[in-house]
Amino acid sequence: MNLTHKERVRRALLHQSLDRLPTQINYTQVTAEKLADFFGISIGELPWRLDNHLIRVDISFPQQISPDGRSRNDWWGVGHDTKEEGYFINRSPLLTNKNLDDYPWPDPYEPGLLDDARQTIQESGQEYFIVPNFGWALFERAWSLRGLEQTLMDMVLDAGYISDLLDRIEEIQLVLIQRYLDLGVDGGYFGDDYGAQKGLLFSPRLWRELIKPRLERLFAPFLKRDLPVIMHSDGQIQPILPDLIEIGLTTLNPVQPDVLNHQWLHANYGDRLSFYGGVSTQTVLPHGNPDQVRKAVKTAVHMLASSNTGLIIAPSHRLMSDVPFSNLEALRAAVEEINHHIDKNN
Repeated sequence: MNLTHKERVRRALLHQSLDRLPTQINYTQVTAEKLADFFGISIGELPWRLDNHLIRVDISFPQQISPDGRSRNDWWGVGHDTKEEGYFINRSPLLTNKNLDDYPWPDPYEPGLLDDARQTIQESGQEYFIVPNFGWALFERAWSLRGLEQTLMDMVLDAGYISDLLDRIEEIQLVLIQRYLDLGVDGGYFGDDYGAQKGLLFSPRLWRELIKPRLERLFAPFLKRDLPVIMHSDGQIQPILPDLIEIGLTTLNPVQPDVLNHQWLHANYGDRLSFYGGVSTQTVLPHGNPDQVRKAVKTAVHMLASSNTGLIIAPSHRLMSDVPFSNLEALRAAVEEINHHIDKNN
């Protein structure tokens, strides 16, 4: 068996036999620059060098930097702090003016919006598993526009307004989803964080009322084409895992060992979910040593993989610049050792 990266991912997500576990190492821009220098290659060569299997395609949108250089507007008009390595919202436009009719909503029908995605699919679609990037899918997109604290208050005190806001977001996302499907993507990728370190950010009841039916409608176009759906959602989301499965989730990411017990997760949901992630970027990768990283990789595979499938082994989140190169190399060596064993026994 000698599979393409695309077929390897598809089989892993669907619990089918594999020649080796697929891997994925994502990184911030700062880390990309350091890794490229470390390996002596260009940033564009990093995915190949790291043997990544997934490619997330996004809209073609030129960066819009504020005059002071502190903020970068995304396609939706939300400001992101350019001085932060991760994601930090520093301007939520609906916080000061909540009128949804006055807001300049982005146009999902814009002709050139998917030009980069189309080119990536044409150049890499035969070998790699390509998904559209719907990070900030619903709740996160709402709070990025309205502000986190205000959105949480509105969910309780002004649910009608939040429903209208979520409807506007859903309508735009559904147009983009259909356009991506027409290009020939291999599945869906959504990101929407509902959990914190110690529990959900809001009640399961509110999630079921406001988020679940809309998320189900975003999943549906992929499921109708028998394409897998991957979802990234941080934190302790245990109470809504059955709901996510009910509406068609195929694969859960990031399966953080710091907040989701891997043994419990696999015992309760391993027959209905596949997993992507598993190695903590909160603890072991930035703060452990190479031996601890190797152990964490092997433990994640042991706990989450079913008969050497059902798992994309990866850091739980993008690598940030606090992860030592020695730990990255330890992660890659541990994965290679595991895959050598799988290949040997096939």
